[in-house]
Amino acid sequence: MSPSFIPPRQVKIGDAAAFVGITPRAIRHYHEIGLLPEPERGADNRRRYGYKEMIRLLWIRKMADAGIALDDIRDAFADTGSGGTTSPDADADADSDSASASDFGVAGILERLEESIVRQEAELQRQRIAVQRMRTRGSRMGLLSDFVTDRLASLPEGSLRQADLDNLLVIERVFGPLGAAVNATRYIALATHPGLREESDRVDAAEEALDDSVAVDDPRVAHVAAERHAFELALTTFFEESGLNDGDDALFDAWDVLHPDGEDEASHESGAGHNSMSAADVVGKMPYDWSPARVRCVELATELASR
Repeated sequence: MSPSFIPPRQVKIGDAAAFVGITPRAIRHYHEIGLLPEPERGADNRRRYGYKEMIRLLWIRKMADAGIALDDIRDAFADTGSGGTTSPDADADADSDSASASDFGVAGILERLEESIVRQEAELQRQRIAVQRMRTRGSRMGLLSDFVTDRLASLPEGSLRQADLDNLLVIERVFGPLGAAVNATRYIALATHPGLREESDRVDAAEEALDDSVAVDDPRVAHVAAERHAFELALTTFFEESGLNDGDDALFDAWDVLHPDGEDEASHESGAGHNSMSAADVVGKMPYDWSPARVRCVELATELASR
């Protein structure tokens, strides 16, 4: 430093902001929230900032850059018991005690911040894995959990329809990955056996034709319900004869190995709290744009199956 240069004892807010690398507006905000005590004003009624204020500002900026919230920084300073208003005439012991208290308060905040960052990193990793799954398996297939997509891995590319994947997505939301993996047997059969797919399409179309123009007691409702029941029986017979569902026990065993404590992988893949509702609650919140006649058709088919 040049011998002829004498630093100012106090500076205006613009110079303080420039030195610290922030804006005057930020400093005014610190005053408003109690993070930085208001300094004395000069004869021109403008704020003047001295050495201690500049130290406080540097602390604030460095801590904020590290991701610490301004409220937490304010609490850390409050833990010193001085609130940043220590008199310039305070003795060295008081300064030492204040610094130790401040360091202790900051240490607690840093510990909480690090824990928060670890949680954020885990969430980012989960999101990265989900994006990679969608890129690798396809955008719709990748929305399903690995436990379900592994069940479908043997199928030729493109053999599953969009509606198949959409249905499995809903089933997984209601019954979880294990339930969706078991139900995937149905879509494997439809994807690999054209005759079953054709009959399924025919019954689906008949159900969709039961729109709002059809009365619930229309004979067509009972007729389509009988067709649905007959198809489901034929599908079940196919499963038994082909051995397609012989792997269901292996699915349950694999699930138990992956989740020995009953932990649900969907809670990790879909976010905390996503599976807090029961299956009945989830179904009750899933809209189906079905006419009363179609709903009655489903009821009749269910009654036939229970006999």
